[in-house]
This record gives sequence, structure tokens and C-alpha cells, in this order.
Amino acid sequence: MESRRLGRSGITVPIVGLGTYRVFNVRDDDGEARCEAVVNAALEASGTLIDSSPMYGEAERVLALALSGRRDQAVVATKVWARTRAIGETQIEQALDWFERVDLYQVHNMLRFHDHLPYLQHLHQAERIGAIGASHYLPGEMATLVDVMEAGLVDVVQVPYNPRRTHVEAELLDAAARLDIGVLVMSPFDTGHLLARTPSDEELAPLRDFGVRTWPQALLKWILSDERVHCVIPATSSPSRMSENAAAGTPPWFGPDERRLVARLAG
Repeated sequence: MESRRLGRSGITVPIVGLGTYRVFNVRDDDGEARCEAVVNAALEASGTLIDSSPMYGEAERVLALALSGRRDQAVVATKVWARTRAIGETQIEQALDWFERVDLYQVHNMLRFHDHLPYLQHLHQAERIGAIGASHYLPGEMATLVDVMEAGLVDVVQVPYNPRRTHVEAELLDAAARLDIGVLVMSPFDTGHLLARTPSDEELAPLRDFGVRTWPQALLKWILSDERVHCVIPATSSPSRMSENAAAGTPPWFGPDERRLVARLAG
């Protein structure tokens, strides 16, 4: 799988990672074992960036358990999601207890960004965390995200991007490229809506020479063919799907014609 430098953060990451939204929110032994199997598949495929958040219920704890004894094999990205600085600091310290060090700490959905930023900066200086980032999913909040990028307050941003959600293509992705800021992409399948209809083998045939065998791979490669993107983090509960997703992280990349085809098939 290809790797890309995550902007000025200096962190090199595989271009297909793993998200934990919904699928890692488990409390039973069987669920934890399934999550560990997905992490195994990710690491075996070099999909070493794994993203989480306290918003995802048990996901951080379950991820830490799955990485027990091999924490150094993963690039861990997580988030603070709290309405007060005190609660945020408690969340952050809990995550640091689980992971020892967090490679990328983000402010989830920009919630109280300026309240949490000083503590994240302190931890960065103490080398307890690596890069500082911020995320949001609403089109109307992209300008706010660009503002903190322009102010030099973040090294990485996480945003949704797929053929149906292209609102980041102009201003935000252009700003990220200009400022050398890393870009993680969430919701590559539009929370599953893009998988409701699978194009036929005949419709996907023009993409075969690009290594595409499945519709999810076509969607991931559509995103990764935009060189302003550094990593995409689809969530999955299936080890085989994780391996399939990782296979999309290998060149060659789509040109304009192939990207238009995928956009048309996505409706």
C-alpha cells in the first residue's frame, strides 16, 4: 500500500486506514474478538492508521485492548469531544492511559476547540501527543475549519469526502494543500448510502486496469486519486472487508475520466 506524509505533521501514514465509528462500540467478548480480528487485518495490510473518539462509546478502550502488546505497530488518532475543558482533560488522560501516546489528537467536530487547544499544545510540547487536528462533517462549518487552518492552529483536518459530498473540494482542500496540512477523509461511503446500489461488473469494467475489483474499492480510489488527500479511514466490522479496502491503496490512480465515471455511477 502507498504511504503519504500527513502534511506538515511529518507523520507518514498508509493511505487507507481504519475507522472505529459504531463498529468498535462493543462490550462483550465476541465483539472484542471481532474487533481484534479487524485490527489484525489492518496491520497485516499495512493499514496502520486507526482513528477513534470518545464519541464512539467503547471504541477507544476496545482499540487499546486490540493493540495490547503491539501499540508501536499502529498510528493512533483519536479525539477530544467535551463541552468543558475539565471533561476534555479527563478524556485525554484516559486515552493516554490506554495508548501511552497518541500520534494525532483531534478536536471532534470543533466542539469547544479553543478551550481544548491549550492542553493539547501542552501535551504536544511534552511529547505525549504528536500532531494536533480538528474534524467536522457539516458543510456549513468548513469555513470555521479553514479559519483554524489559516491561523496555524492545526496540523491535520478530518472531513467527509465522497462522490456525493464534494463540498470540501474547493476551498478546504485547496487551503490544506497550500498550507501543507494533512487531510484525513471520513465517511467515504456516505455512511453506507453509497453501497445501497452496487454497479454491475460491466459498469466497473473500465476501472479494472486500475486494480478495482469492487464498488467500495472504486469509491476509495476515487477519493485517493485526489492528491490533496492523505488517508481515508473507512470503518468496518469485517476483516475481509478491511483487506479489500486496503487493496484500493495501490496505484495507478484515476484520471478525470475515471473519476467522472465513478461520480456518475454513484448517482
